Amino acid sequence: MTREYDKLVRDRIPEIIERNGETPVVRTASDDAEYEAYLLEKLQEEVDEYVESRDPEELADVLEVAHEIREFEGLSERELRDRRGRKAEEKGGFADRIVLERVVSGDNETERR
Repeated sequence: MTREYDKLVRDRIPEIIERNGETPVVRTASDDAEYEAYLLEKLQEEVDEYVESRDPEELADVLEVAHEIREFEGLSERELRDRRGRKAEEKGGFADRIVLERVVSGDNETERR
């Protein structure tokens, strides 16, 4: 039986597949553009899996892919942490649980309610 995937996997997955008595067919992303596209697909996959399952292991996978994207983009951990901090200073975080429902322009008092 053959199962098709065409997706980015962790480095040791082929080894694990072999230990399970199966044969992985793999290749390396041909260039940066292809690798970046696979990274972004993987990020979406992991986010979707976390949203569906709420499993902390899936959240760890989201962070692993984000870490790899950070490295791919040439950002150090400190630089990304600093950018996060600056954005939090400028716009805040999410701790207050604020939900923006609408923005009303002008003097229409009725619409503001």
